[in-house]
Amino acid sequence: MKITVVAMGKIGLPLAVQFASQGHEVVGVDVNETVVEQVNAGTEPFPGEAELDVKLAEEVAAGRLRATTDYADAVPGSDAVVVVVPLFVDDDTWEPDFGWMDAATRSLASHVTPGTLVSYETTLPVGTTRTRWKPMIEEISGLAEGEDFHLVFSPERVLTGRVFADLRKYPKLIGGLSAAGADRAKEFYEAVLTFDQRPDLDRGNGVWDLGSAEAAEMAKLAETTYRDVNIALANQFGTFAAAHGIDVHQVIAAANSQPYSHIHRPGIAVGGHCIPVYPRLYLWTDPAATVVRTAREANMAMPAYTVGLLAGALGDLTGRTVVVLGASYRGGVKETAFSGVFPTVTALDQAGARALVHDPMFTDDELAAHGLAPYHLGENADAAIIQADHREYAELGPDDLPGIQVLVDGRHLTDPARWEGVRHLSIGVG
Repeated sequence: MKITVVAMGKIGLPLAVQFASQGHEVVGVDVNETVVEQVNAGTEPFPGEAELDVKLAEEVAAGRLRATTDYADAVPGSDAVVVVVPLFVDDDTWEPDFGWMDAATRSLASHVTPGTLVSYETTLPVGTTRTRWKPMIEEISGLAEGEDFHLVFSPERVLTGRVFADLRKYPKLIGGLSAAGADRAKEFYEAVLTFDQRPDLDRGNGVWDLGSAEAAEMAKLAETTYRDVNIALANQFGTFAAAHGIDVHQVIAAANSQPYSHIHRPGIAVGGHCIPVYPRLYLWTDPAATVVRTAREANMAMPAYTVGLLAGALGDLTGRTVVVLGASYRGGVKETAFSGVFPTVTALDQAGARALVHDPMFTDDELAAHGLAPYHLGENADAAIIQADHREYAELGPDDLPGIQVLVDGRHLTDPARWEGVRHLSIGVG
């Protein structure tokens, strides 16, 4: 097959490499000329994705994968066009911003040819595939969905850093606007993916047809929104436990020893491209979902709560130097999307503290580009807050942060015994 992948980002590029590895001709489209040049040179544009550097170089060298900025070069004659363009959400209104996706859809629609399967993998509000993309593509292309081309939704279900493993591990969900479109999508994804054996799944691992685009859209929103709501519950348990001298982590472990309890872990922030965003997409079409809204608001309040813990232990933060350990939204990933570092620094600034940030994955210039003042281990500080669970932080001690009086562990990562002479606090521990 000839396959076009629209957007060579942290999901789109590994997808393109995966498709090429199964023997297909793949063309990636991206508006960023530098990314296109790097892909064509067989060089990964971003670090941290397991196996990507080797696999990308192999597929480019074999002539199965190339990239371009030109839709007219990539789209015509494609058997399938897979769209992985980012969808943004306004921080204030929580409304989706379809700008980039609209532009990409108009561009592909201008060049799509009869017989093409178009699959959107970007997480969407329920109904978007049918009510936004279908009429847009039909109007621009002059083609009829279900007759001249097929349109489906098939959400990506992977985490950056382990995309290839996740592609094998989880069922591939599809939802078409017609039975014929769903059949085409099933045939396509079975030709480009391989799956691990999953005896724990009633349906077995593989491509799952959910019966409609709306069902597939909701499935992705449901699995991510569940996590946000669960974490909010854990955070509320954690704040209560800490106020009453209870270790919530022991409570959660005890509760989860019973098979019907699956409580997540509390923490300073919920970050990344997915969990902070997708509940807002769900709320856009279901504004009456009060549980979802309350959970999102509860999780957004955790950075300020954590700074409050610090102030309660250290006293007035005015003029104090406080180090935030971790710019990444989670440990081991060089990514700041919706990272808790930003609201934590804001809360410290509002309290009058001097907030500095350390992260082993970022240079000083990279931190500064995010508006963060860099800190180097060994420099004096009054206190620290662990924001990202980088493994390196579990090995730190007072000598690494001279002068530190209080450590607030926002990820329950550190051993208090390593912090002799320092007041050690952990979210959820009284």
